[in-house]
Amino acid sequence: MPESEQERAPRGIDTTKPSVSRVYDYMLGGKDNYEIDRQVAAAALKIAPDAREAARANREFLRRTVHHLAAEAGIRQFLDIGSGLPTQGNVHEIAQAVAPQSRVVYVDHDPIVLVHGRALLAVDASTTIVEADAREPEKILEDPKTRSLIDFDQPVGLLMFGILHHLADDEDPAGVAAALLRPLASGSHMVISHFHNPGEARPEVSEQAYEAERIFNEHLGTGRWRTRKEILSYFDGLELLEPGLVPLPEWRPGSDDRATPGITYHTFVGGVARKP
Repeated sequence: MPESEQERAPRGIDTTKPSVSRVYDYMLGGKDNYEIDRQVAAAALKIAPDAREAARANREFLRRTVHHLAAEAGIRQFLDIGSGLPTQGNVHEIAQAVAPQSRVVYVDHDPIVLVHGRALLAVDASTTIVEADAREPEKILEDPKTRSLIDFDQPVGLLMFGILHHLADDEDPAGVAAALLRPLASGSHMVISHFHNPGEARPEVSEQAYEAERIFNEHLGTGRWRTRKEILSYFDGLELLEPGLVPLPEWRPGSDDRATPGITYHTFVGGVARKP
């Protein structure tokens, strides 16, 4: 790692270890990434040459679902778990374009996300960032910053874009989702996007998913491409909105969508559900 590149990193940022947030930033064409992140991205692109399109599809899914929650479901407060690096079309920008009074709490524990998030949100009283790990739902819910913006007596939009697949099975991702949902009022909505292994239904795609999972676990900690049944279990007790759990481009596509995933089309799925 060239010394000059290390010097350009904000204080507290380790440029010798890859970061999921920074790899995702690179895939989206961002600049907040380092050589180690680009090396991991290159390895991923060898397995899934359309990985950049998958990242774009996830971002477009975010835009469509947040707009739906604000414009159609009347949600005015959002809790974004594992928010990642700020980029064009952040949750607060989408929601506040519909309803300026919308409030957003971003949650992440990646140091570079915290640095950029705090700088972006410093002058926005309706938006904040909480330093916490998704595996600590109680800490997120009880944080004073969360409590200052989220009224748990009113519906909340719980957003988990690309985060639960980074929790290992023994970390109980379904339990994490349930714990975050438990205190939320009736009428709250949960949005999830998640890596997916289609199994015997699509053998070639399933093989690619297993290889991608191997790369993730070698270089970025934990990544799990789960089955449809496993992902659907996160929505137990909720009313799954049409069209259900589907590949990201199929969730109520818009005329301005541009992502065109190839082999990853069936390995990244999402859904939206309402709490009765």
